[in-house]
Amino acid sequence: MDRRTFIKGAGASALLAGMAPRYLRAAASADDIAKLGTSLTPVGAVKEGSADGLLAPWSGQWQGAPPGIAFAGTGKPLADPYAAEKPLFSITGQNFQQYASRLGDGQKAMLQKYPKTFRMDVYPCHRDFRLTDWVTANLKLNAASAQVTPDSEGVTGVFGAPAFPFPKNGLETIWNIITIPRGFTQRGTMDEAVAYPDGNIAWGAQLWDIYCAAYDPSVQREAFGGESAFVFRSTLKPERERGSITLVREFWDYGARPSQAWQYIPGTRRVKQVPEIAGDYPLGPGGFHTVDDTGLWTQSPKRYDWELAGKREVFVPYNNYRVEDPGVKYKDLLGASHLNPDHVRWELHRVWILKAKLKPGLRHIYAARTLYVDEDSFNPVLADMYDARGMLYRAAMNTTSYDYGSQFFQQRVTVYHDLISGAYMADRLSNEVSDRMRYNEGGRKLTDYTPQELKRKGV
Repeated sequence: MDRRTFIKGAGASALLAGMAPRYLRAAASADDIAKLGTSLTPVGAVKEGSADGLLAPWSGQWQGAPPGIAFAGTGKPLADPYAAEKPLFSITGQNFQQYASRLGDGQKAMLQKYPKTFRMDVYPCHRDFRLTDWVTANLKLNAASAQVTPDSEGVTGVFGAPAFPFPKNGLETIWNIITIPRGFTQRGTMDEAVAYPDGNIAWGAQLWDIYCAAYDPSVQREAFGGESAFVFRSTLKPERERGSITLVREFWDYGARPSQAWQYIPGTRRVKQVPEIAGDYPLGPGGFHTVDDTGLWTQSPKRYDWELAGKREVFVPYNNYRVEDPGVKYKDLLGASHLNPDHVRWELHRVWILKAKLKPGLRHIYAARTLYVDEDSFNPVLADMYDARGMLYRAAMNTTSYDYGSQFFQQRVTVYHDLISGAYMADRLSNEVSDRMRYNEGGRKLTDYTPQELKRKGV
């Protein structure tokens, strides 16, 4: 009998008493749900700013393009509504100690490692944008129905919004990251670059075609089957890998429905199913980052024990429209050891502190991690990764900005710094791309993402 089936009739109580429930309830109270959009923001964040004014109160005054800002449509560069602002101050290798309580370990390490070149220009904080009413309505429904599986590898009762607006523990917080709002269709090209200390750059590029049924307004909540993201990833660079295509299908219950992957190799002109691409499987030029730190976190949380260590005010990359401005060429953006600080905007925001420790007996190049999660969007914005000796190994960041078309806080350029070798990777680059990412265009369904369609694409 399926363990999820509700057992009726004589003897049901005895059967259920000896059977572990598949799902654990974590529903918020009616009183808490009533706070969403009233005493709290629509996503459950604190409305108030900081005492010193560096962290602004939430306004949520804009949904879509702000007044006076032209929006040419999805796939077009976005105008920066704060372009005229100047930094309030800069955090450098010489003065960072006075700001230490609002910095993560990775930021401190970067300021110490590159005291002459790395700095953080801090701008006024803005919390002006809000998510769609459709997303925030789903968030309330999720708050009442979301459940985590006992094996930590799945959620149910979740659709169209993050799972837990009132996370009580680390596990619920990591599931908020996994279920962050995103475009239900995402199509376009993104570049990636690994910059080495000797000045060499290794390039990569992929054409992406993604369908996220969980965020498709045309899908009925009751009909949603737990499909997270169905993805075609076509390699354009490096040239030796050009033409290879990977199909990945992921679900919001990794235990019951593990990730599925197939690959088309041009040399053989055949499609083959490949083992689950997970954990610390290397990605990017030279295998620079891991599969599960894509976007700072993706995939099942099963390898780690998760601890929610409260909230802090931290300087994070935010409202970063300039980092993908086509007027900023790669040669100007990619510095020798890090992105050019002139093009990165930092603001003070309130973040959840999420700590992960590798479970005994499991293997991963990261023995521990700390994620900093924006309370207004549930996007992870900073990550510190530690090796088996407890030494800080890599420091990463997500630059984010609000997308006027999809009306989500989109992850833009993700940067991974290897603090040992001095190299770094910039992922999701689009400055010099003509086929920029387009969101929420529609015209996709689950049956478009099959091995048969993968074969058709490759031939």
